[in-house]
Amino acid sequence: MHLVLALNAEARQDWVVDGTARFAAQTGATVAVVSVDEVQLERLAPVPRSVYAGRAQEASTAAVQRLQDAGIEATGTVLKGLARDLVLDFAEQQDADLVVVGGSARPPLATRLLGSVPLELLARATRPLLVIPAPGA
Repeated sequence: MHLVLALNAEARQDWVVDGTARFAAQTGATVAVVSVDEVQLERLAPVPRSVYAGRAQEASTAAVQRLQDAGIEATGTVLKGLARDLVLDFAEQQDADLVVVGGSARPPLATRLLGSVPLELLARATRPLLVIPAPGA
């Protein structure tokens, strides 16, 4: 079994990584971690893309290390663009059996106003998608 773990580079999501590690340990799955810089047009970003890409790399590296420390075979990838546009394509390329994402940690009003990547992925997914809710959600 092969999992794709899509991480939000702007939010610490250890709970999603740990949940993925438990599931992978139970199923013998490998994990491909993907983190996206979430920059659609660099010229409109308030800081250079490299800042966002650096955060995405840090999130990916930390998740891979946490998974490997739990005995899970894991790799990491950083993509440039919007997660809603890239995660499912990445899962197809990886031939993922399951895509794992964290539920929105935003308050409900912010989610309504700003949207939710997990909800967008659910609406467009052609592969099984597991959403792990934020603690206390």
